[in-house]
Amino acid sequence: MSGKVKIDIRGVEKSFGDNNVLRGVDLQIREGEITVIIGRSGEGKSVLLKHLISLIRPDRGEVLVDGENISALRGAHLNRVRAKFGMLFQGGALFDSMTVGENVSFPLREHTRMTQREISAKVREKLHLVGLDGIEDRMPSQLSGGMQKRVGLARAIIREPEILLYDEPTTGLDPILSDSIDRLIVRMEESLNITSVVISHDIKHAMEFAHSVAMLHEGKIIAHGPPGEIAGMENPVIRQFLAGSSEGPIQVL
Repeated sequence: MSGKVKIDIRGVEKSFGDNNVLRGVDLQIREGEITVIIGRSGEGKSVLLKHLISLIRPDRGEVLVDGENISALRGAHLNRVRAKFGMLFQGGALFDSMTVGENVSFPLREHTRMTQREISAKVREKLHLVGLDGIEDRMPSQLSGGMQKRVGLARAIIREPEILLYDEPTTGLDPILSDSIDRLIVRMEESLNITSVVISHDIKHAMEFAHSVAMLHEGKIIAHGPPGEIAGMENPVIRQFLAGSSEGPIQVL
């Protein structure tokens, strides 16, 4: 692996009542790379992702962004580090009552003093980058699921973040649309030099576009490395998961 460590997750633990979700997660995410975190549903992948921008704080451990412990920050200091991030939520999370243009421009109107002309130019630029020219006046209800995801991505990159977080970006999409989203993730990394963290259960595609893959199992990262290295591991848990088999040490509930 190359590049400096952009995000350093150290011994992160998180419980909700008696449910111990994260049990000491250690993971280094390198600058300019696409890191895909895989694992079964309910293993805490989305919980881990929310720790990276301090939407959830760890019970123990720390998350360092460019060497700064974001878990300890509050107020303006936290907002300063959060400004480095963009996030694509499951389903796109668009505001139904706003047009596409209003959705994409929302972060600029909330956090900058740009003029309307400057904002409109930025919106056009980012929609063009995700392949959606001239749809600023449409409503989210007029868009397909794939288009909604791409609008969500345009909004996520509107402030030109250093890090992009993707929470199950291809959930609910057919294979062709899933492939188009995966290609967009690669394009964002290549054209904007963004560090990407992708939560995914789509193993086939993840192994094709990721620089590194980390597997979360029973609250810990049990493997982390280039896709080819992960695919060649003899660990029976990893082999069962990659094969998508119901037979093996992972219990089917």
